[in-house]
Amino acid sequence: MPNVVGIRFKSCGKIYDFEINGLEVRKGDRVIIDSEFGLSIGNVAVDAHFVEKSAKELKKVLRRASEEDLHQKQENEKFEKEAKSFCYERIMARGLPMKLVCSEAALDRKRIVFYFTADGRIDFRELVKDLAAKFKTRIEMRQIGVRDKAKLVGGLGVCGKELCCRLFLTSFEPISIKMAKQQELSLNTGKLSGSCGRLMCCLGYEYSEGEGRSGQKEILETIIETERGELIEVVDESMDTLTPELISTPADQKMENLPSTQEKKEEQKPDGAAARKRRRRRRPRKRGPKKSE
Repeated sequence: MPNVVGIRFKSCGKIYDFEINGLEVRKGDRVIIDSEFGLSIGNVAVDAHFVEKSAKELKKVLRRASEEDLHQKQENEKFEKEAKSFCYERIMARGLPMKLVCSEAALDRKRIVFYFTADGRIDFRELVKDLAAKFKTRIEMRQIGVRDKAKLVGGLGVCGKELCCRLFLTSFEPISIKMAKQQELSLNTGKLSGSCGRLMCCLGYEYSEGEGRSGQKEILETIIETERGELIEVVDESMDTLTPELISTPADQKMENLPSTQEKKEEQKPDGAAARKRRRRRRPRKRGPKKSE
């Protein structure tokens, strides 16, 4: 069973398991990891723990981050801005229908990743050649969605606070208009959409799949409680009311005396003669010929 720690690379990103390889690290420490992306600096989010050996080989933590590594990260931030500006110039020069979001470089600058959004597939082979000739390193282009763009860029929501995906959401859950209907919100998409143009993630915070539009259960149940502490569950098939009914009966009273659901329906039905009388239509009277004066 390998000893692993949970590493997070971004402030609100997913947590990945890495083998510590005998190192003593604690939660909050910065470490150097050789991942698929390359050398990166990550923060320890989960303390060391043992896990069962997985089918996929785990990457290992190389060492703790030193002052030189932190200084190199600051230099990389300036390098990423230069790479982004140059890539933007080449996109405009070639007239590609894509929007550049940001760029990210490995700690050793052996790989640069450019994130962009587009409506469809983009042929960026010539753009990659321009970037590779400029920076002399491996270039990677990644197309992301609008929700991922909002998570990378950040911003303020309609509530006035920072976006949830930027603060604490590590993954995106599917959001539907059904969640707004259940909470009786306005179905105006302009009011329900966030800065990314999609339905706001906060619509799912107070949504329950087992509840109806009014926030109550779709299958209404009547609970009959006796003094003996027995609970008897009776399903109300009429669906006429929206609140469960609580009936308390003495212990010596039999359950047969309680009116059934069918009897309640029959009591609510009007008399047959009265119903026919209401349905009877008034016939117009026939008027005779007018008398000639």
